[in-house]
Amino acid sequence: MYELMVKTHFAAAHQLKEAGGGCERLHGHTWRVEVFLQGEKLGKEGMLIDFREVKRIVKRWVDKLDHQYLNEILKEINPTTENLAKYLFEGLEKDIDSERVKLSKVKIWEAEDTCIAYSV
Repeated sequence: MYELMVKTHFAAAHQLKEAGGGCERLHGHTWRVEVFLQGEKLGKEGMLIDFREVKRIVKRWVDKLDHQYLNEILKEINPTTENLAKYLFEGLEKDIDSERVKLSKVKIWEAEDTCIAYSV
């Protein structure tokens, strides 16, 4: 099994509901995003999938979040890092999954020492 990972980041603001303390106030982060893909077979060119293609797809989804107020993007759910990871996973899965390559995990780092991973 091959596993590929691309990394990017975005900056945004949010207010968490029912979190207690300072997280309920408007604040921001620069989130680091890691996207993992898996597959067993390489294409005829010897690649699982071209890094450039994966980066293009990931950028399109991350650009929807960059420099935004996340409460407006994730309107019906609390904009926690957990919910951001699931939101990105579900969006990316539609654009990436194919016969040969599957999205396996999205990991989001809220800070240097804290992250969440979402997979199915």
